[in-house]
Amino acid sequence: MNVVIVESPAKAKTINKYLGSDYTVIASYGHVRDLPAKDGSVRPDEDFAMSWEVEDRGARQVSEIAKAVKGSSRVFLATDPDREGEAISWHVLQCLQDRKVLKGVDVKRVVFHEITKSAVLHAVANPRDINQELVDAYLARRALDYLVGFTLSPVLWRKLPGSRSAGRVQSVALRLICERESEIEIFKTQEYWSVDIDFLTPKSEQLTARLTHLNGTKLDKLTLGDKGAADAAVAVVNAADFQVASVEKKQSKRHPAPPFTTSTLQQEASRKLGFGAQQTMRLAQKLYEGVDIGGETVGLISYMRTDSVTLSGEAIGGCRRLIGQDYGDKYLPASPRAYKSKSANAQEAHEAIRPTDLFRRPKEMARFLDQDQLRLYELIWKRTIACQMESAVLDQVAADLIAKDKSAQARATGSTILFDGFLKLYLEGRDDAEDDEGGMLPPLAQGESVKRLDTRPEQHFTQPPPRYTEASLVKKLEELGIGRPSTYASIIQVLQDRSYVKLEQKRFIPEDRGRLVTTFLSAFFDRYVEYGFTADLENQLDDISEGRIDWRAVLRQFWEPFIKAVDGTKDLTITQVIDTLDAALGDHFFPDRGDGKNPRACPSCQEGRLGLRLGRTGGFIGCSRYPDCRYTRALAVDGAEGEADAELAGPKLLGDDPATGLPVTLRKGPYGVYVQLGEGDKENKPKRASLPAGVAPGDVDLDRALSMLALPRTIGKHPETGDELTAGIGRFGPYIKHGKAYTSLPKGEDVLTIGLNRAVVILAEAAEKAKNRAAKNPGTVLGPHPGGHGDITLHDGRYGPYVEVGKVRVTLPKNIDPSALTADQAAALLAPKLLEAEKSGKAKAKPRTKAATAEKAPAKKAAAAKKPAAAKKTKTAADDAAAKPTPSRARRTKAAVGTE
Repeated sequence: MNVVIVESPAKAKTINKYLGSDYTVIASYGHVRDLPAKDGSVRPDEDFAMSWEVEDRGARQVSEIAKAVKGSSRVFLATDPDREGEAISWHVLQCLQDRKVLKGVDVKRVVFHEITKSAVLHAVANPRDINQELVDAYLARRALDYLVGFTLSPVLWRKLPGSRSAGRVQSVALRLICERESEIEIFKTQEYWSVDIDFLTPKSEQLTARLTHLNGTKLDKLTLGDKGAADAAVAVVNAADFQVASVEKKQSKRHPAPPFTTSTLQQEASRKLGFGAQQTMRLAQKLYEGVDIGGETVGLISYMRTDSVTLSGEAIGGCRRLIGQDYGDKYLPASPRAYKSKSANAQEAHEAIRPTDLFRRPKEMARFLDQDQLRLYELIWKRTIACQMESAVLDQVAADLIAKDKSAQARATGSTILFDGFLKLYLEGRDDAEDDEGGMLPPLAQGESVKRLDTRPEQHFTQPPPRYTEASLVKKLEELGIGRPSTYASIIQVLQDRSYVKLEQKRFIPEDRGRLVTTFLSAFFDRYVEYGFTADLENQLDDISEGRIDWRAVLRQFWEPFIKAVDGTKDLTITQVIDTLDAALGDHFFPDRGDGKNPRACPSCQEGRLGLRLGRTGGFIGCSRYPDCRYTRALAVDGAEGEADAELAGPKLLGDDPATGLPVTLRKGPYGVYVQLGEGDKENKPKRASLPAGVAPGDVDLDRALSMLALPRTIGKHPETGDELTAGIGRFGPYIKHGKAYTSLPKGEDVLTIGLNRAVVILAEAAEKAKNRAAKNPGTVLGPHPGGHGDITLHDGRYGPYVEVGKVRVTLPKNIDPSALTADQAAALLAPKLLEAEKSGKAKAKPRTKAATAEKAPAKKAAAAKKPAAAKKTKTAADDAAAKPTPSRARRTKAAVGTE
C-alpha cells in the first residue's frame, strides 16, 4: 500500500480519484506543528535552536497519518510545490520519525503544479528527496519573524501603550502607507492653466490642439500659473493665423502582458474585479484544488503561489492551437512568446498561473462555478491566451500647428488601432488613468492653413500622490523586494485587524494608532523598518534556498545588532517617547489653519498648550496645564473629528422636550455620539438614541433629536400580511421590522421619514435579493451533520464565508480556511448555535432512516445495559474543535508569515 500526504482534504479527495485503490491519500490540514507562542521557542544563545510543538489538532492528524503509514511500503509527501509546502513535508516527516513508524518505509517527496491526472501521475513516477535548502530558508524566515515579533512587540507594549504588534514585513508595509499619507498632508496644491485651440481644416474637418509654445518659449506644465497668464496666452493665440508646421506619422506595436504571477493576479483582480488580496487567493485556492465538473473533481488552474512568468511547452502549444482555432491565424505570432521574470531570483513554483486546460473556456465553465470563481477564472484564462497572441498595431499621428508670426505653437495628437491583436481579448489594467491620445486626426498637409474656431483656457490644480490601493501596495512591496507575494494578503489583513489602517473607497488610510507605531519604530528602530534593509534580508533568504549561504549565519548577522538596539531602549522614558512622537506628528495633529491662531492653544483654558499624551489604552491629545485643566480629546486632526470631540467634551444642550420638560442633550460616549432625554439616575436610566451613520453631530437640532428619541416608530400595516411595520435604529444601523424579521435600510433612506409604500418596496427587494443569492449560491455540501440535522453546506456570504445546517448559520473565524474545512469541524462550530436553536424550538433533528435506526438499535441496547450509574464525560474531537477552531490553511499562512 502507498500513502500520499497532502495539505487539504479537498486536494486529497481529488488526488485519490486519480491514483486509485492502491493509494491512500490523507491530509495534514496544513502545518502539524508550530513554534509555541511564548519566549524561548527560538534560542539565539543555543545557535538558534527551535522548539516545535504539536498542538491537539496536529497531534490528532499526525496520529491518523501514522496509522495510515503503518504497514505501507511507500510514503509520498505531496504538499504544495513551494518553500512552505517543503516545510510542511519536513514537519510531517519529523513527526513520523519521532513516532518510529517509518522502519522499512520508503519516503519520497513529489510535487505537481496543477491537480490534473497527468500531472499527479507524472509526479508520483518521478519522486525526489526533501530539499533541505528550501527547508533551511523556511527555518530562517520563521525564526526571523518570531524573533522580531516576540522581541519588538513587548517594547511597543511598554513604551507605546495601545499598540498591538510589530512585524518584520508588516511594519514596513505600514510605513509605506503612513509615509504616503504624510506626502499628501504636506502637499501644496498649485494652480495651472492649459489652452486648447479648435481648428478647421481646408476640408472642413475639425481638430483640437494644445498650446505648447508661446513667444518662442516652450510651455511647461506650470508655466501658465494663473488666469492672468492664461488670458494673456489666449490673446496672443486669437491675434494669430495658423498653419500646419509638420506632420509626423508612425506605427507602433503594443505587446501583451506576461501571464499571471501571485502578485500580478492580486493586483489585476483588485483593479478589474474589485477583489481584495485575501478573496483572490481564497478563490484561486478553490480553482486550483478542484471543482466538480460532471461528476469529476478537476483542478482548473495551476498552482497560484508563484513568482514565475514562464509557461510550459504544453501550455504554449495549447494557447496557440486555441488562438488559431477561435481567432484565426492573423492573431497567431510566427513564433511562441517567451517571458522572463523580472525578479533576479524568481522561485516558488516554476510556472505562471494558467488554466490547466486552455480549452475549458469560461463560458463552458460557467455552470460549474459561482459568480466570483467564474470571474477570476475568466481573468486568468484571458490573460494566459492573450500573452501568446499577436501584438496590437497602432497608427499614431502628431501634428504641430504654428502661428504664421511664430508667436504661438500648438500640438495635436491622435491614435488609431490598425490591428487589435491581443486587445481583442484582454487589456491590462492600470492604477492610474490611461493617457488620452485622442482619436484619429483628419488628413493634414505641411504648410496648409487652418482656421481657428475657438480658444479655450482651462484651470487645473496639481494633485497629491494617491493613497495606496491593495493593488498598488502589493505592486510597491514587490518592486522594493519586500516580503513574498504569497504573504501579502495576510500582511494587509493584519494591518486592518490591528486597526493600524482602514480601507475606505478601496484606498488605505493610516489610523492614528498606526502612525504612532510607525513614528516610534522609525525613531528608535530605524534600520529595521528601512526598505533597503528588509529587501536585502529577503535576498539573503533567497540565497539560503539556493544553498549559497548558511541559514544560521544569516540569523547571527541579524540578531546581534538587533538585540543591541532593543536593549538600548530599556532606559527610554515615556516622556522621551512622548516628546519624540509629539515633535514628529505635531504638523499632523495640529495643522496650521491659516487664521493666524495657534493650533496648539487649549480651547478650554486658553492658556495651556495641546500636545500628545499616552494613557493605558493608547494616545490622546491633552492640555499641558493638567491637572488644573483636564481638557482631552481623542487622537484626531484638529478641525475635523477633533473639533467635534472638543464641542462634545461635555453634554451639548439642544433644548427641552415639550412633552416632559426634560432637557435634550447631545453627548459623546465610548460607542459614538448620541442624544439623551433628561439625566436619569441609578434606577431609572435616561432614554438615549445613537446617531445614524452619516449624520454629523452639527446637523442634529432639537426636532431631529426628539424624532430619534421617539424611535422605534410605527410605519403602518403591511398591505399583504397585515403585520405591523416599524422603523428604528439597532446594533447594525437603521432597520424595518416586519413581524419578527429585521431588514436593514439601504443607504440614503431616512429612518425618521420613510413611509409605508417605500418600506413595502424595500422589503420586497430584500426578499428578492435573498432569493437570488440563495439560487446563485446553493453552497458546497461538506457532508451530513452527525446529529441528523441534514447536510452541512459552506457558503460565501456578504460578510465572508459561513457554514449552514437547516436554518442555523455560523460565520467562519478568520483563522479558518474554508477550502480545507471538513464536515466534522463545521459541526463543531455549529454546535453552540444548534443547541440554542433546539432549546428555543427553532431546530429539530431530522429523523434517521429506518435502516440506520434498525442497524444502531442493538448497539444502543447493549450500550444501555453496560452503562455505569455515573459515566464520566469524555472529551470528543468535536469538543476539541469547538473549543479551538481548526486553522487549516490559515494556520499554515500564520506559520509562514509569523509576525511579518
